[in-house]
Amino acid sequence: QVQLVESGGGLVQAGGSLRLSCAASGRTFSSYSMAWFRQAPGKEREFVASISWSGGSTSYADSVKGRFTISRDNAKNTMYLQMNSLKPEDTALYYCAGRGGARYTAPEKYDYWGQGTQVTVSS
Repeated sequence: QVQLVESGGGLVQAGGSLRLSCAASGRTFSSYSMAWFRQAPGKEREFVASISWSGGSTSYADSVKGRFTISRDNAKNTMYLQMNSLKPEDTALYYCAGRGGARYTAPEKYDYWGQGTQVTVSS
């Protein structure tokens, strides 16, 4: 079992930056593929980025590629999402998720979820 807790969300102006963190409990974090998803009001949850258990492989949604960077520190049981050049359309509740095995972009493939952290980008 893995418990996930996100932090780092907030209100920022367009063009600004935020760094989200996802702290995991449990000894198996380092063996899990991890991902960030987001959900805006009235919209479905969408994939943002994923990272392999080692951190050696990453993937991004086209909408955030070149602006967001996913990373992890297995020694600290923590995953990060550095978000730069933020846009109003990035406003959403951001979730971290984990699963054993391969990475996917579909949220239903993930077994463990945090409670979410709100990111609001003003224009």
